[in-house]
Amino acid sequence: MYAVVGCSDCQHLWIVEGRPETSQCPRCGTRRQYAKRRKFVSTEDEDHAREVRSSMLAARQGHSDDFAELDSFAEMEHQVDDAGVDDREYLEASGLDAAAVEAAGERAEQSQGGSQSRTETVREALRELDEPTESEVVAYAAERDVPASYTEKALEKLVRAGEATTDRGTYRLL
Repeated sequence: MYAVVGCSDCQHLWIVEGRPETSQCPRCGTRRQYAKRRKFVSTEDEDHAREVRSSMLAARQGHSDDFAELDSFAEMEHQVDDAGVDDREYLEASGLDAAAVEAAGERAEQSQGGSQSRTETVREALRELDEPTESEVVAYAAERDVPASYTEKALEKLVRAGEATTDRGTYRLL
């Protein structure tokens, strides 16, 4: 159930869904019992409620005739889908190969696990390697495009934060 209601203080119109105990004016913030609000129309169709509210606002501003010439909300919603440029046209007009972009998108969707942070790559190295030394972790991370300087700093931070420990050059996650 949708109702077009009005505020007795500021004359704002809005749509309320359902039958709440109270409703608050979105413009001035006045809260009133829903039963005491003036309801201009009650309907099961949200589009109908939107049409009524819009026609009332147009009439207030002296544009009733202009509003009558407009299509319904449902019809305008369908027209929006047909308006504008589609993705392929936009990409090609921007100088990009739309097929290549589509293929890249498919590869990204099919990749397992998605991308992970550099720190997570370092943690993964500590989990996966048998006895991970700093050089082994750096090599593991480098294969995954994580710079050596970042990996070394990440190992230090993990140890300082108590998330990892090092004993005789071998790291272990805690």
